Amino acid sequence: MSASPSGDSPRILLCNDDGIHAPGIRSLATALDGVGELFVVAPTTEQSAVGHAITVRDPVRAHSIEFEVPSGPVPAWGVTGTPADSVKLACHQLLDAPPDLVVSGINQGPNTAVNVLYSGTVSAATEASILGLDAIAVSLCDWSAPQFEAAGRWARRIVTWALGHGLPPGVLLNVNVPARPHEEIEGVALTRQARSRWEEGFDRRTDPADRPYYWLAGTFVNLDNGQKTDLSAIERGYVSVTPIQHDMTAYDAFDSLADGDWDVSFQDDATPEA
Repeated sequence: MSASPSGDSPRILLCNDDGIHAPGIRSLATALDGVGELFVVAPTTEQSAVGHAITVRDPVRAHSIEFEVPSGPVPAWGVTGTPADSVKLACHQLLDAPPDLVVSGINQGPNTAVNVLYSGTVSAATEASILGLDAIAVSLCDWSAPQFEAAGRWARRIVTWALGHGLPPGVLLNVNVPARPHEEIEGVALTRQARSRWEEGFDRRTDPADRPYYWLAGTFVNLDNGQKTDLSAIERGYVSVTPIQHDMTAYDAFDSLADGDWDVSFQDDATPEA
């Protein structure tokens, strides 16, 4: 999808999963000030690691929020829902016209490898892609004391490129910026998602009423030594740009699975009797 017709300022919707008051989305808005007409719709509270959850059994409310960038105030709403809820509500109710681009972030912490499946930041951008919109997720690979300036500068570059070139249908960009000063970043690398997993466990504890409860714990395991992965790019000091999509079909598996006679294998008479 391309941007607005020539001469029109592109409409850019900002979202995140850290909440509308988080410093990352404020830094993103400041970095994109002047690139287009900005709108902010994001959760009122932190929604990290909610993935692509949507709210279906409770009402979702939106409240106008004061939000400013150097050039002046920006229309902004806080949503009592998830990142995906925020994008849905923005596009279907809050905005008077669809955005040309949705940018989610800047997330505090990386969204690389298998973590894209858990990320609310990436899911907000994915929801936009499902709606037929160009979308970018931006994360800063720093949990402790994030400095968003370099990530904001790279977000502006990539957003400007995306507005000028457009993205393939159904494809969004997952951008991860290394935790380095701008002048120490080596450049940008087009990457693939690294193979990885979490080796998880639960810390069992007991409350004052002697009832057990659990805290999720785990260790991240990189299963991929490839040099073209998002993890490798970040380790080498490059901004990682990974094209991803919501179509999760394993197309490479078709040939290996085609050897079976599916019509015969799944006939009713092949099912054991109870």
